Amino acid sequence: MPRRLMPDQKQSEEAAELAISPEKVCFVIIKAREFDAKDAAVEPDPASNAADDRMIAVLETHADDPVVEELTSFISALTEDEQIDLVALMWLGRDDNTVDDWPALREEAARAYRSDGRRTAAYLLGTPLVGDYLEEGLAMLGHSCEAFEINRL
Repeated sequence: MPRRLMPDQKQSEEAAELAISPEKVCFVIIKAREFDAKDAAVEPDPASNAADDRMIAVLETHADDPVVEELTSFISALTEDEQIDLVALMWLGRDDNTVDDWPALREEAARAYRSDGRRTAAYLLGTPLVGDYLEEGLAMLGHSCEAFEINRL
């Protein structure tokens, strides 16, 4: 359900224009949640038939995890501005920030992007609950993943 905004929040929201489309953010959110749902591998190389172990290995994190590979390549293919927005959105949703903090968060994310060797995917995947933080940040800017999730099912 969309949140109700005060009149001054609407003005701030309009000023906070995203370089990344909400659909791309929603894709990252869904994939990040698939990644977060996984657990550490109990048997790193089970060498059994997947049918024998009831496909449980799908829920374990392995070095060649297809979700990690897909998410990493997707984020790496984004433009610099899109990657900066992803990090700023995560910070917006994670901390006690408001929409008014968006320009400062974006500036800080740009500094971090340029100083850390452009490791956005590794940074985001290393953040627990990144999908929740991105969704909250997106909601604070007036966007929702509801339609994207319905079309994906």
